[in-house]
Amino acid sequence: MITRPYSYIKYIYPTLIALSLLLLTSCANASGNNTISDSAFYFDTVIQVTLYDKKEQYALDHCMELAERYEHLFSATIPDSDISKINANCGTFVTVSDETLELVQYGIDYSKLSDGRFDITMGELSSLWDYDVDDTGDSDSNASHIPKNSDIKSALLGVDYNNIQIDGNSICLNSDNAAIDLGGIAKGYIADKIKAYLKSENITSGLINLGGNVLTIDTKPDGSSYTIGIQKPFSDDGTPIVSVDIIDKSVVTSGIYQRYFEEDGHIYHHIIDLDTGYPCDNELSSVTIIGDSSTQCDALSTSVFLLGLEAGMDFVESYDNIEAIFITRENELEYSSGMGDLIPYHEYEQ
Repeated sequence: MITRPYSYIKYIYPTLIALSLLLLTSCANASGNNTISDSAFYFDTVIQVTLYDKKEQYALDHCMELAERYEHLFSATIPDSDISKINANCGTFVTVSDETLELVQYGIDYSKLSDGRFDITMGELSSLWDYDVDDTGDSDSNASHIPKNSDIKSALLGVDYNNIQIDGNSICLNSDNAAIDLGGIAKGYIADKIKAYLKSENITSGLINLGGNVLTIDTKPDGSSYTIGIQKPFSDDGTPIVSVDIIDKSVVTSGIYQRYFEEDGHIYHHIIDLDTGYPCDNELSSVTIIGDSSTQCDALSTSVFLLGLEAGMDFVESYDNIEAIFITRENELEYSSGMGDLIPYHEYEQ
């Protein structure tokens, strides 16, 4: 029997609540009643932007317009998006926007960097795994299912970033089994683009949250850091297990509790091992990456999770500009060497 203790939407909102408790209370203390915030649902996630001056409402509105634009470029489920056109026309070059070209190139770069553990050509494979509730919202339905092994093997044949060809502003997939899925990197890219726009408008304080991908602009109005909560895995109310204090950085988490269903006591989550085509089965519940670029943090959070605790920690330590928090299946916390000194953190009693 299949059960889904949490749907994706049910996961997002508790996370936002936990973040709001940590962030918006302190923001109110720093800026009185001048804080403004807006949220919307794009790219299968809740996007929330918070600014600290009511005169910046025009910028807040434009952030939502940017999010909508990027969804219509990058989504693999919108038929006329750039990505859908590429996926529907294998063997043919499709002219795309500058932003799509840039993001796909980033995706190729991080696919290479991870030796294919992260690979944006997994679209056929990821489409086989359905983690959503059915139209009735019944969490005890059979809407989610384990794909047939034969279908998984077939989809794995197309997972290879080398199947992407680029010629100017045109992109082509050269395998019928390949399909681009930017879900593992797009939220970070969109967050970076929203931040770049806000800074171009000389906005010096703000918070961007894309379903748990958090990016801050400089400091809070009073010059202090932002406190970002990281959810305790499988907490149904978004209770944080640890928080970090950051200035002008991004915090991105990949966890098995974000999208999953359960069958016969086994959790089938959305972080897919591209060697097997099935959800990764290791000692970790989540990995949080902290760095300057949300695009980088988004891609690396998945790659590092797939590496596991020991190899993932070694990978993080090879970088000067990122730190990480690992949460094991037993809710034990492991930290990269810069945590505490470079990135202050606070653990919470459970």
